[in-house]
Amino acid sequence: MVDYHAANNQAQYTSGGQQSYMEQENDWDRDLLLDPAWEKQQRKTFTAWCNSHLRKAGTQIENIEEDFRDGLKLMLLLEVISGERLPKPERGKMRVHKINNVNKALDFIASKGVKLVSIGAEEIVDGNAKMTLGMIWTIILRFAIQDISVEETSAKEGLLLWCQRKTAPYKNVNVQNFHISWKDGLAFNALIHRHRPELIDYDKLRKDDPVTNLNNAFEVAEKYLDIPKMLDAEDIVNTARPDEKAIMTYVSSFYHAFSGAQKAETAANRICKVLAVNQENEHLMEDYEKLASDLLEWIRRTIPWLENRIPEKTMAEMQQKLEDFRGYRRVHKPPKVQEKCQLEINFNTLQTKLRLSNRPAFMPSEGRMVSDINGAWHNLEGAEKGYEEWLLNEIRRLERLDHLAEKFRQKATIHEGWTDGKEAMLTQKDYETTSLSETKALLKKHEAFESDLAAHQDRVEQIAAIAQELNELDYYDSPNVNARCQKICEQWDTLGALTQSRRESLERTEKQLESIDELYLEYAKRAAPFNNWMEGAMEDLQDMFIVHNIEEIQGLITAHEQFKATLPEANKEREAIQAIQAEVQKIAQYNGIKLAGTNPYTTITPSSIDSKWDKVQKLVPQRDQALQEELSRQQSNDHLRRQFATQANMVGPWIQNKMEEIGRISIEMNGTLEDQLTHLRQYEQSIIEYKPNIDQLEGNHQLIQEALIFDNKYTAYTMEHLRVGWEQLLTTIARTINEIENQILTRDAKGISQEQLHEYRTSFNHFDKDHSGTLMAEEFKACLISLGYDVENDKQKRTGIMDSDDFRALLISTGNSLGDAEFARIMGIVDPNNSGAVTFQAFIDFMSRETTDTDTADQVIASFKILAGDKNYITAEELRRELPPDQAEYCIARMAPYSGPDTVPGALDYMSFSTALYGESDL
Repeated sequence: MVDYHAANNQAQYTSGGQQSYMEQENDWDRDLLLDPAWEKQQRKTFTAWCNSHLRKAGTQIENIEEDFRDGLKLMLLLEVISGERLPKPERGKMRVHKINNVNKALDFIASKGVKLVSIGAEEIVDGNAKMTLGMIWTIILRFAIQDISVEETSAKEGLLLWCQRKTAPYKNVNVQNFHISWKDGLAFNALIHRHRPELIDYDKLRKDDPVTNLNNAFEVAEKYLDIPKMLDAEDIVNTARPDEKAIMTYVSSFYHAFSGAQKAETAANRICKVLAVNQENEHLMEDYEKLASDLLEWIRRTIPWLENRIPEKTMAEMQQKLEDFRGYRRVHKPPKVQEKCQLEINFNTLQTKLRLSNRPAFMPSEGRMVSDINGAWHNLEGAEKGYEEWLLNEIRRLERLDHLAEKFRQKATIHEGWTDGKEAMLTQKDYETTSLSETKALLKKHEAFESDLAAHQDRVEQIAAIAQELNELDYYDSPNVNARCQKICEQWDTLGALTQSRRESLERTEKQLESIDELYLEYAKRAAPFNNWMEGAMEDLQDMFIVHNIEEIQGLITAHEQFKATLPEANKEREAIQAIQAEVQKIAQYNGIKLAGTNPYTTITPSSIDSKWDKVQKLVPQRDQALQEELSRQQSNDHLRRQFATQANMVGPWIQNKMEEIGRISIEMNGTLEDQLTHLRQYEQSIIEYKPNIDQLEGNHQLIQEALIFDNKYTAYTMEHLRVGWEQLLTTIARTINEIENQILTRDAKGISQEQLHEYRTSFNHFDKDHSGTLMAEEFKACLISLGYDVENDKQKRTGIMDSDDFRALLISTGNSLGDAEFARIMGIVDPNNSGAVTFQAFIDFMSRETTDTDTADQVIASFKILAGDKNYITAEELRRELPPDQAEYCIARMAPYSGPDTVPGALDYMSFSTALYGESDL
């Protein structure tokens, strides 16, 4: 016989987390004192509880301390509630037989890990009421309450937490314990109403009528829930503090009666969780599709505008095009750069969430992949570059065209002025009535004209060449230019023919000409080229010029200075020519000759020579001023170049340095992921605060373009290069922040510790020799070996490098190896696109994926099956009853009609729906 009075008080009950509670509850009434009211309540409750089980064996008890004395019904009770067979009882009537039977029952209780304190077989056989009640309470604890656990709490705390959750929505109910919280009966009614609302009209119950409330709950429970009445309402109401054990026993019966509903609630919670993940992911997918569509549509509308190469006719119109393009770069494009960056971040975050929730990767609709957007963006930037180059080249072309057109008009006007009246002169027949000397004079005069005509040949050729160039450059007013040029050429041909005809006529009369005034002839011969030189000088002094840098204008200034150096020699020639005319006058006066008007050999008079010389003298300082003004403009342009270059030479290296620092930050891993994220966001803010320098640089660049400056020898940086660098810097810091955020998501979802993540990152960085952020296949294999794989022997072993015991345990338990076949399998997981490179995100996903408890399609199907009452289909009514409204409607809208056997109208197929949640179909 076992002496339970001498049992070791230190024996431990090791099942789950219940030992401390069981020891606490078994300390009941060690001094055998029990409140009479409590004892009465325990008798009634424990008796009813025992009978609720004994009736399954076709028997019951009337007196709890008498009917268990022989141990037979006690053994029978234990067999019913445990489902196990006890040793065969002894049928003798002697005291020793009864003690042996009770000991068999107590041995069985002890075998279930229950410590019995101060309870022995003799006390039960002797009918000790308090000991018998204590034993029955121990049985109730072990077989009715012990397995109740909510959120890993102890049995008593779990049962209390379950009651609190179920009764939380009900007014006037506040369950804090298992005694006075139940006196008014509302808590019992609330438990029933929560699970079977059709059985109780809770709103009609009054807190000030506890007896009615208690009787209502007890009667409904007995009638509809098969829970026997274990207490009297009056006993509870008339007791200052109802017995806790009696209340717990009664309440545990409610818990077990509603256990099926608890399973349904658990199933519903699982389904809600899965649906919430899917709804959030679908929302992110819709956001991505809309943002991608809007961005692609903007690019589609913008590229044709940038590819429009229809030139304008005037410089002002082309400069307006350039200003519109600057506005696009300054106002319209920057927000789209941010949208593109945000789109990539959203895409990466969505893929991370899909991986963490065991969902297939998101595949955007056709044409909306990130690569499609990057391709369209690349085309946009190509169109930008081509458009800007075309604009600047077109402005240069129009500038040159304006210059050439003005030059054409000047030369044409000068030539037309010279030819005015020449046809009339060449067609007159004055030689028919002149004397021989006058005829010879006319011949000499004609020779001088021919000399003058030949001197103008270059100007005509220049006019034609300018007209041809204007045609080749597609000058908008080419028809008028061509018409004027054609008229000049035709007139030139006519003058040539008339000149030849007049010479022939004069030569026919040359034999009659014997005298000629040599001085007039000498004057004419020297005056003509000098006059032509002055006209050329005036034309050059008034000639327009276009330069693009200081060197070019300084070249023009040098040439002008050289021209001014020839003026003293030219003045001597002028004085010599005037001296010839003075000599003619002197001889005529001396010899009393009456001169017949002007010099017969030339129309160039001394006064015209002086007049043109005076004009040349006035044009020289005007030319000086124009050249100096242009020099000042080029010096100003040079200042703009230096100003832009100074800032560009600072901004360019700054951007490059920041790019390198971001790469270094992502590798060094200082502190926790949250520390790194905070540091990166501060770093991002410092970059954003640098934006005014970029804006100032854009302003300087605009000044350069407005000044039509097309080159800059002081810097190798262009504004386009710096813009791209700045955009890449903003995108890189945003992507780096997003990578850390995704790592935090992965860490939290996968249960990876900060130390594990640090260890993964350290190993990954060690083998990422080129700091590219990816590992090639061999580098990845070496990294895995460093974390516990033995590639050569095709099995795992501990190397001491990896600190994560959990991961090694996983490797050992799953039997993974890194032979060729196993490594190929792993590469298929971490590199599904066969790119040959493994990212850090794919690496940590692999390291943690098999240790994470994730929902599966089978689990969701099983949950729906519980809600459907084991049917292969579920109805809309059942979904609306078991799930929150929005998630119920979500399922109803997406579930296909059930087509299996034994269906009913409106039945829905939850199996294919659950499979689709984890498949590739688009819900």
